[in-house]
Amino acid sequence: MEEIRNHMEASFDAKSVNEGLARMLVAAFMTEMNPTLEQLADVKTAVSEAVTNAIIHGYNDESRQVKLVCERNGEELTVIVEDEGVGIDDVEQAMQPFYTSKPELERSGMGFSFMEAFMDKLLVESRKGKGTRIILTKYIAEGCEE
Repeated sequence: MEEIRNHMEASFDAKSVNEGLARMLVAAFMTEMNPTLEQLADVKTAVSEAVTNAIIHGYNDESRQVKLVCERNGEELTVIVEDEGVGIDDVEQAMQPFYTSKPELERSGMGFSFMEAFMDKLLVESRKGKGTRIILTKYIAEGCEE
C-alpha cells in the first residue's frame, strides 16, 4: 500500500492578524489525516506559537513575509514556519522556558516549550541576520485516540 503524500505552501504578511490564517490553513490541510480534536488543537497551538515568534521576534516590519509549509508523508505531518528576519543569537538559550528576547512586550517566553509539548518533534534552525526555520512534526494515526 502506497503512503499518502501531500504538500502545501503559503506566504503571508508578518501581521499578527495572519496567525489565525496560518492556524486555519494547517487545520484544513491536516483534515484528510482524520486527526482527533486533541491532535488538531495541539498542532494549531504549536503553529500559533511559531508564527507569532516569526512576527514578533523575527521582524519589525509587517510588509515582510512568513512562509508556511505543510507536508504529509503517511501518518507524519510536518509543518515548517520560516522567516527571513533577524535570526536567533542562541537557539539553546531561546528554547529555555521563560526566556524572551523582548521582555518589554511582556512575553511569557513559553513559545518553544509549548511547541515541544504539543508536537512529537521540534527542530529550530536559525542564522543571525538570515532568519529562522521552525520544523514541527506530529504523527497522526487514523482512528487513533490519544
